[in-house]
Amino acid sequence: MTSPGSGDEIGRFLTVADAAELLAVDVATVDELIRSGELPAIRVGSSGPWRVERAQLEVWIDDQYEQTRRHALWNQGEFANTTELSGVRSGHLRPVD
Repeated sequence: MTSPGSGDEIGRFLTVADAAELLAVDVATVDELIRSGELPAIRVGSSGPWRVERAQLEVWIDDQYEQTRRHALWNQGEFANTTELSGVRSGHLRPVD
């Protein structure tokens, strides 16, 4: 996972396998993230291997943390229970006025 001559540093661009290793997932997962457009990547040549820029991977990771934080806040929020919002409680319908 290192660039030639860079010691222990990771280069600017990562292979799909390197990105998978950093995320502790399998290569197929990273490949799917790239192909879906969720994880920005470039191709080397018209049909060459995918490369993920390390900075883009860090931005993507930060975005995932933010999405998780927002999801948790939404679930803790006052209006998180859509059943309450619909007026349905414990299997009973709200009386019509």
